[in-house]
Amino acid sequence: MASRTSFAQNLLWRLEAFGWDVAEAVLKITPIDAASDFGGALMRLAGPLVPTHRTVKRNLELAFPELDEAARRRLALDHWESIGRTFLEFFLVPRIAADPSRIERVNFEQLIPIALDGGPVIGISAHFANFEIMAATLLASGMDGHLAYRSTNNPYIDARIRKTRAAYGLRLSASKSLDGGRELIGALAQGGTVVILTDQKYREGPAIPFFGIPAHTQPVAVRWAMRFGVDLHTMTVRRLKGARFRVTIHEPIRIDRGGDKTADIAANLARVNDWVEARIREAPEQWWWVHRRFPDEYYRREG
Repeated sequence: MASRTSFAQNLLWRLEAFGWDVAEAVLKITPIDAASDFGGALMRLAGPLVPTHRTVKRNLELAFPELDEAARRRLALDHWESIGRTFLEFFLVPRIAADPSRIERVNFEQLIPIALDGGPVIGISAHFANFEIMAATLLASGMDGHLAYRSTNNPYIDARIRKTRAAYGLRLSASKSLDGGRELIGALAQGGTVVILTDQKYREGPAIPFFGIPAHTQPVAVRWAMRFGVDLHTMTVRRLKGARFRVTIHEPIRIDRGGDKTADIAANLARVNDWVEARIREAPEQWWWVHRRFPDEYYRREG
């Protein structure tokens, strides 16, 4: 690693990792609600000051043109509060997951036939509220799963993220790498469970409507579902109040296999995007509007 990066870059990465370690040490002894409240209040103030706020504003304009500017401003602030809570709660996930009063489980009886079936399971969700809580809750319910994720640029931070997630039993695979993709396919071939967050931008994916705008969409969940002959199991997490959550298992998305592979992928991805959009509309402040989810030309008017 050191031979591929400059001394200055490596030093910066290590300083960031040191800051991470300090934050983790402090938060381990901080009450859960106090840490969550502080993170939410901090980002409600700081979020509008960071450059990414321009992307948040533009995304809200594109997704909710019917709202006036004041309503979108309030939504943006509520979104930053949710982001801030989620950031600090990352260090607290094992403690939150260990407290049954903090997590409401809905439709979890649907996991019983899934577990008994013994075949491959592909779950999908998106960056709703604190999605780490959703993963921890599923694992605590007896599911054995892999999460497809994008590794961070800082390898020291990435190692710490992996360690924290491993503490509550989550195995990670970098889906954008060749080895990560093979690992996930191997897990499915052995009857394992793979969860994919489907809402991030994917430049190589087909353009599928999302909030009425053709947006390049990650096709891997649909491709693998078609390959293994399974449907897509859907799940969400909703923040109720503070560091308390509802994790819901929804009805599966049925996968069409009509024979024309390209058309089938597009039709199934449209169902996925429709499902994600519907869940966002239910609680728009709890989705991560920081992503440039739409084509680049839609952001040239950011300001």
